[in-house]
Amino acid sequence: MVTVIEWVNPGEDEIIWRYPNEVITWGSQLIVHEYEVAVFMRDGKIYDVLGPGRHTLTTQNLPLLYKLVGGSNSPFKATIIFVSMKQFQGRYGGETQTRELAPIKYYGVYWFKVADPVLFITEVVGGQSLYDANDVTRFIRAYFNEGMMKHLSTYSIVDLFQNLDMVSTQVKVKLIEDFRRLGLELVDVKIEGVNTTDEWRQRLFWIMQTGNAQYVMQMDTTKQVAAELGKSSGAAMGTGMVLIPQLMQPPAQPAQPYAGAGVPPAQPQQPAAPAAQQQEICPYCGKPLPPGARFCPYCGHQIHRCPNGHVVPEGAKFCPICGAKLE
Repeated sequence: MVTVIEWVNPGEDEIIWRYPNEVITWGSQLIVHEYEVAVFMRDGKIYDVLGPGRHTLTTQNLPLLYKLVGGSNSPFKATIIFVSMKQFQGRYGGETQTRELAPIKYYGVYWFKVADPVLFITEVVGGQSLYDANDVTRFIRAYFNEGMMKHLSTYSIVDLFQNLDMVSTQVKVKLIEDFRRLGLELVDVKIEGVNTTDEWRQRLFWIMQTGNAQYVMQMDTTKQVAAELGKSSGAAMGTGMVLIPQLMQPPAQPAQPYAGAGVPPAQPQQPAAPAAQQQEICPYCGKPLPPGARFCPYCGHQIHRCPNGHVVPEGAKFCPICGAKLE
């Protein structure tokens, strides 16, 4: 009876399947379906690869293995691994830090497929000794998460919350080469959401309102100094009177270099430009708000406003825009 070697009913998430019998008989029928390849290995080395179709295993279509077994027509030993060439979807999620060391959680989805089955078998399956579909899937997911953590840590928290589509595209470009080295093609990446702690969400709100991350960090330092000084009496009052006003000063703008000789000319007074209408930002999720919105259309939080209509964070005592006192 002729032996039939075939990957029957592969699961939707199965990337590879290893034929359980390693003793192969010449004349066996090998059936390779569309979007599959069959890779013949022996002692950890790849010898022959057969694409879609029905193949009778002969000395003609397995020349390298036939040469290895010494030209004998006796049954030979080999590992047959079927590789699916279809596109797969993987989900990811994890925690990392932004460029400012803000803790963030992220999640999303990515799509990939095997582009080079020989390289994939060499680097992932044989290289990692992962002959089970679940092990291969876990390895790819962990590999992808590692890359995401590495690349997301180079972005600011404002970019992550305001420009997710742009960051998704840029991260995909950075990960493509990493996947190519494994014989994989990274088709697309989508970051579906990011989140951070309440403390950093408040900072994010102020950064978006003021447009100056350095000033927000300076205000944090001022709060910490004031809290420490409040723990002691006496000399702390005098120190605070000197130190706190200096910390409250906005960061100085860098001076323009003067290329001429002598005393630099005085800078002409420029008329004040009318303030540009700024986009209102939700203090909870960081996404833009429609004018006059009472609830955020993205996260559903109620939007608090001062008597003059400016957006203020929950619990604020004064409006950061006009200074109006809040009840």
